[in-house]
Amino acid sequence: MVNRVLVADDDKAVRESLVRALSLEGYTVSSANDGAKALEMIRVGEHDALVLDLMMPVIDGLTVCRVLRSEKNRIPILMLTARSETSDRVQGLDAGADDYLPKPFALEELLARLRALLRRTNPVVDEGSHEELVLDDLRIDTLARRVFRGSAEVDLSKTEFELLELLVRNNGIVLDHSTIYDRIWGYDFGPESKNLAVYIGYIRRKIDLEGHRRLIHTVRGVGYTARLAPS
Repeated sequence: MVNRVLVADDDKAVRESLVRALSLEGYTVSSANDGAKALEMIRVGEHDALVLDLMMPVIDGLTVCRVLRSEKNRIPILMLTARSETSDRVQGLDAGADDYLPKPFALEELLARLRALLRRTNPVVDEGSHEELVLDDLRIDTLARRVFRGSAEVDLSKTEFELLELLVRNNGIVLDHSTIYDRIWGYDFGPESKNLAVYIGYIRRKIDLEGHRRLIHTVRGVGYTARLAPS
């Protein structure tokens, strides 16, 4: 299957170079030079991933993310940003981006991150692979990709679901940062990356609710684990 990618960037040189590079990699690529055009193209066409610049005219990348997620559109989004501050990157993740890449970037890294996003979005499903993972009153239906805490269903993004599933599947085992990055993103972003900490925070706010036992734990200097906290 040929994956269809939309590149949205107002920088003509960046946009055209990405279109050319992705086409050479076998993707079907379309492009937009502002956020409004990108939204229009996603709504009327079929795309498997969006490479989205943060700063664009008409509608910026953050707003594009928020609109798509408010419309329950789960297209994987790789956000490009020229800003280096952690707060700016966190803003993009908060808005609904699945990953971010600071400019200037190496093409090989962009391709690796895009492949990782697409692998998580289009997994090969074995008909016999239906499984329910349980930890305390948390239930994960791996085939239907649904999560429940008690009787309440929890709405998770693709990345949040994949991360929670990995932790619960390895219940009681401490997974280090490099292992998690490799399994979830397909790429180790290094010790300075805040991606993982941000997503752990998202999951905790949705899973570790008042009145329920805490399940997601930090092991300082090592990584994270899912297990029951003492009563």
